[in-house]
Amino acid sequence: MRFVLLFWLLALAGCADNTRAVVQTVRDAFGSNRAAADAFKLDPRYRYLRVTHQGGVAILILGGVDKDARGVIQTWYAADAAVLKLQNGRLVGNTGLSPEWRSVTLPELPAWSTLAAEQKPVQWERMRDVMPGYRFGIRDQLVLSVIPTPSATGLVRIDAEKLVWFEERMEASTDEKLPPARYAVQGDTVVYGEQCVSAGNCIKWQRWPAGV
Repeated sequence: MRFVLLFWLLALAGCADNTRAVVQTVRDAFGSNRAAADAFKLDPRYRYLRVTHQGGVAILILGGVDKDARGVIQTWYAADAAVLKLQNGRLVGNTGLSPEWRSVTLPELPAWSTLAAEQKPVQWERMRDVMPGYRFGIRDQLVLSVIPTPSATGLVRIDAEKLVWFEERMEASTDEKLPPARYAVQGDTVVYGEQCVSAGNCIKWQRWPAGV
């Protein structure tokens, strides 16, 4: 049933008294037009992610944080039970978005602030499993570089010039080649990202509300 998963997560977090109001807020925002989603007043006790996808704009709520040697993994839930997993601002898993990245392995990369200071491209490899199609062990060769502030982004209510921008370009892959990803970083925090799960399906996400 729609929204049961989110309701259950919030109840486990010890906030059952306020669960229905939060679920209603996120449910109303999911799939709304841009203006409607941006206008919602969200409970400041929770952390949110604003995601632009093919169907519109969704507001996701942080449902879990898992420790990992290569950086914590944040699990974000939409009101229709779609899930995004981010590690250091990069997508490391998703469900409810086609195709689904079921398992993603990233290496231990330098901190964003170190990369910004050094201004040198970094080559690295990502491994991932993708469904449907049972595509396991896909290897992507990527190059991460600092870039000038882009002229057009999906960033909302933040001056793009105040952030450090990176582009992650795929040089080769054992699967289809994907468009470049972009990240906008403040210190060591990714506040905005753009990434494609396939050549024709891309999403944009931003820490929400803007500036938080």
